Amino acid sequence: MKLHELHDNPGATKRKKRVGRGPGSGMGKTGGRGIKGQKSRSGVSIGGYEGGQMPLYQRLPKRGFNKPNRKSFAVINLGLIQKFVEAGKIDASAPITEDALVASGLVRRKLDGIRVLAKGDVSAKLDIQVTGASRAAIEAVEKAGGSLSVTTAQSAE
Repeated sequence: MKLHELHDNPGATKRKKRVGRGPGSGMGKTGGRGIKGQKSRSGVSIGGYEGGQMPLYQRLPKRGFNKPNRKSFAVINLGLIQKFVEAGKIDASAPITEDALVASGLVRRKLDGIRVLAKGDVSAKLDIQVTGASRAAIEAVEKAGGSLSVTTAQSAE
């Protein structure tokens, strides 16, 4: 086999149908849409219509619930905090607050607070004060000799 002998299987590629390009093409004038009627016009919106039968999306029951006042937290992992401390972007000697995390660029915005998860490992002795943390994250920070305190959530500005 040589490079100039490479080709696709017969019938694998099909040319695009060019509609409305004159009578000689066989797809001119009405462009394969027939004559008159809603489907021949542009902007047709009868995709879910089933000839008067109740459409499938209406026959199926509604399911689930979206809590209107739910809180959304910015989530960060311990491994990232450790990485920023090693890079010198976060001062490990001072308490690490949510404002310090935003200022360092680790989190873009606080939302309803910042929640710390335990992915990654932490070796520095850190004093972290955030809105939420997983139990594993608290244990990992305390194992490294630091402390992770959880404060109450503030509403998003």
